[in-house]
Amino acid sequence: MILPYKQSMRMYKTFLIFLSLFILTLGAKQNVIKRKIFLKIDSKYGKNATKRVEALNKLMNSIVDSTLEEKLQKVNNFFNQMQFATDKLLWGKDDYWATRKEFLEKGAGDCEDFVIAKYFTLKQLGVPSKKLFFTYVKAIKLKQAHMVLTYYKTPVSVPLVLDNINPSILPATSRKDLIPVYSFNGDSLYLAKQQGLGRIIPSGMKKIKNGSI
Repeated sequence: MILPYKQSMRMYKTFLIFLSLFILTLGAKQNVIKRKIFLKIDSKYGKNATKRVEALNKLMNSIVDSTLEEKLQKVNNFFNQMQFATDKLLWGKDDYWATRKEFLEKGAGDCEDFVIAKYFTLKQLGVPSKKLFFTYVKAIKLKQAHMVLTYYKTPVSVPLVLDNINPSILPATSRKDLIPVYSFNGDSLYLAKQQGLGRIIPSGMKKIKNGSI
């Protein structure tokens, strides 16, 4: 299922809004969640939500100086403990992109929420954002659109796939159940393929920066 150009650009613009909010609220070098946030979460969502946030904070502190491989694996494993649930069930909307905090508070989310949480956590841990991409795919067995996080060692590398359906981090060429469609991050939007980033969609960033989409 190939997503229409305007639809893909809307998704991309939503991501850029998330990126700007992340920078404004967390800061580039901050990777410790403030205690006052724990207290607010505990009061509003209960102790289980607080425990999830505390667990993420503990994990991030423990792996901040770890290898890239360990960061990818542990962050992927951590968020894959959360439950899958539709936006309609959680938020009463057909499409809602939850923040990482909202995802942890609910302890559940859809595929976009898993990817958002993994992306911003890895970015906060120092993984270069130019190597991390939101990738829309067609999940063949599920017969529906799906989103995964992909890591590219280089722009022409076979990416690693971080997914909530299959918990193992595998090269895209080993995920025969997924057909890549679009990949994007804070810099570019690409027509995706299983090796390398594929063809960039021209003028995407210019249009978004000018607020024309």
